[in-house]
Amino acid sequence: MTRGLGYLGLTLLAGLWLLPLGRWLGADFPHHMLRHMGLVAVVAPLLVLGFPKATAPFALSPLLGAVAEFAVVWGWHLPALHGWADGGWLGLVLEQGSFALAGLLVWAGCLRGEPLAGAGGLLLTSMHMTLLGALIILAPRDLYAEICGRAADLSAQQLGGLLMLGIGTPIYLIAGLALVGRALSDRREMA
Repeated sequence: MTRGLGYLGLTLLAGLWLLPLGRWLGADFPHHMLRHMGLVAVVAPLLVLGFPKATAPFALSPLLGAVAEFAVVWGWHLPALHGWADGGWLGLVLEQGSFALAGLLVWAGCLRGEPLAGAGGLLLTSMHMTLLGALIILAPRDLYAEICGRAADLSAQQLGGLLMLGIGTPIYLIAGLALVGRALSDRREMA
């Protein structure tokens, strides 16, 4: 069962890269966001759960993982860095690779450490992703059109922000609350 989760994660990773997601969503920004969220919030935890030995080197402090993911997620959403990643394969590979690494750091650290510390890391990540998604949705203009050299498409940007909120927020929140429940259960058993 455990390995099955890892293989599911690898299958989803391949799907994020091989399927023509851009044509399905009709705009580049939602396509890009779906890949981001797929890497950090879906693929990474499946790999950590499915391949515990292979992902053990990524199990650092939950807070360190959360801070690393914060820096990666917010950094790549700055218009200049997003434009660089949108403009060619090197930027895109570095962006997506850093998202995958940050996801592994968060999930390995949070799922393997002390449950309350892990919950804190996941809940912190949920909060900052919720804030960024809301800022992207509520922006009065397309933040990335000019730097990416494309026509403004505020509705595509808003859909991307909704994907961030709809995928990331509940996954991190539910996993964080599950870790709180595990910590409370562990304490009851010790009492």
